[in-house]
Amino acid sequence: MIIALIVIVVICIIVVAMYNNLVSLRQKVQNAWSQIDVQLKRRFDLIPNLQETVKGYMAHENETFTKIAELRTAWASATTVAEKADLSNQLTDALKTIMAVSENYPDLKANTTFAQLQEELRNTENKIAYSRQFYNDTVTMYNTKLEVFPSNLIAKAFNFKPSELFEVKDEQEKQNVKIDFSK
Repeated sequence: MIIALIVIVVICIIVVAMYNNLVSLRQKVQNAWSQIDVQLKRRFDLIPNLQETVKGYMAHENETFTKIAELRTAWASATTVAEKADLSNQLTDALKTIMAVSENYPDLKANTTFAQLQEELRNTENKIAYSRQFYNDTVTMYNTKLEVFPSNLIAKAFNFKPSELFEVKDEQEKQNVKIDFSK
């Protein structure tokens, strides 16, 4: 009788420990996503300043500026990781276009405000890349825990769901941006 009671207590302790581990990993995933969100918000906050600095030099680039404004609006209403990842990737492409086009404007490249904004944006992009990597690592640990035995039994019993990785799904977005100055 005592042995059976000890076995039940040990099993309960193991179940509680696995449950708490899953909860902890789920919280880490949510925190990792929040870090990406913070960096994306920082990037979106920098963009109006960058646009204002660049507008005077690149008046004929209205299409790019319009696309960036649309992406900023869409990002604000996006709710899932996949939606935000897609919008973030599109915005990255648009920003690459602005940076590439700025090469044609020596006065713009010499503008200290533009240089500072460009450096801020570069730093932010590096932080976003790191945050994405950290998020994906955390999601992978969490999703793995949901699938391995015996924690998968606890995960199913308490209805834990896998999280989405932050990925580029469109093959075109993985390609280098091509700029044609002949137009």
